[in-house]
Amino acid sequence: MMKLATIATLLSGAAAFAPAQVGRSSVALNEMSRSIPFLTVPEKLDGSMPGDMGFDPMGLSDIQTDLNYARWSELKHGRICMLAVVGMVWQEYGPHLPGDAYATRDPWEAISSVGFASNIQTLLAIGVVELANWNKYYGDGTPGDIGWDGGQLKNMDSAAVKKRMESEVVHCRLAMIAFIGATHQTFLLHKGLLDFSF
Repeated sequence: MMKLATIATLLSGAAAFAPAQVGRSSVALNEMSRSIPFLTVPEKLDGSMPGDMGFDPMGLSDIQTDLNYARWSELKHGRICMLAVVGMVWQEYGPHLPGDAYATRDPWEAISSVGFASNIQTLLAIGVVELANWNKYYGDGTPGDIGWDGGQLKNMDSAAVKKRMESEVVHCRLAMIAFIGATHQTFLLHKGLLDFSF
């Protein structure tokens, strides 16, 4: 009897860590994710957005009322990280402007070495871009389209445009991971970004 009670207690404790099944009224109740095949696809991730692989293990799409806003945010942060990673590599290995304020090779130290005026100038430029695109974040337009494509998407068919959009989402996600890795390497390991020694 004691063994049975122990087994029942262990099983009830293990059930607390089992993933909860969220009921959906759609036909694709048992459709599995393309990114993680043992997870089911969340209801809002129906594959209509570029880069949608059904990956949402934390259930963030369930609490988002507008997935277009979430995609805008993902693209914006990904684009910033793409620029940041290139800037960090350039800061360490590229040529610099003349003067002591621009001499440092540490990308994080460079922020304080250039002074207040340069940082305010950068923040004002970011603010201008943000204000110019403010209404697009909440509209029905295509997430990430701020009109700066340079006419490159004009002569493409819809399949080629979708492929470009999926490529951008994938590159944005990779850049966000790369930025975290570059920050880790700089702060915790105190090594250059391209220093692969142990």
